[in-house]
Amino acid sequence: MSKILLLHKPFQVLSCFTDTEGRQTLADFIQTPNIYAAGRLDYDSEGLLLLTDEGALQHRLANPAFKLPKTYWVQVEGEISSEALQALRQGVMLKDGPTRPAKARAIPAPPLAERNPPIRQRAHIKTSWLELVITEGRNRQVRRMTAAVGFPTLRLVRYAIGPWTLANLAVGEQRWQDVHLPETSTQKAKSSRRLKTGKRAPVKR
Repeated sequence: MSKILLLHKPFQVLSCFTDTEGRQTLADFIQTPNIYAAGRLDYDSEGLLLLTDEGALQHRLANPAFKLPKTYWVQVEGEISSEALQALRQGVMLKDGPTRPAKARAIPAPPLAERNPPIRQRAHIKTSWLELVITEGRNRQVRRMTAAVGFPTLRLVRYAIGPWTLANLAVGEQRWQDVHLPETSTQKAKSSRRLKTGKRAPVKR
């Protein structure tokens, strides 16, 4: 059975194991050899990162074609408006094209540990939190989306990828978990042919 490693990546940690500039990397938290991140999380973002030692599983988890929803908790400057939330739900125009419709809702401040260092906040401007669920993986997409509707991101935490979440995982902590992903349409077709013929489907070379 396949397994993945769930890591609660801290702020200002690179989603790789080496760096020439002396910044913190995954090597400061993970000692398991031959393991790789399935997707990335920006240096200035926090939250859930999935890792595996299986190449095919890494590709599937990271590939946007499989549309694993990613849930983010986002602290923005200003009190998020219903109009902004509706715009996010419909999809917003970015420089690289329109986004897919997202799930967006205002939420109370989530039970997160204080960020180190804390966010830079202007005393006379309030902040608010929203939950944003997307199925894309563009560069700095969430930050660009909130900016496009007039609410710059101050703090960004990825809470979930598909069925996996940060629940009971403190900053910097990790745990192994079994993987039970549904079959793709191709896998289902191969399984169906094996059942009908009693033989394995031929492998194309």
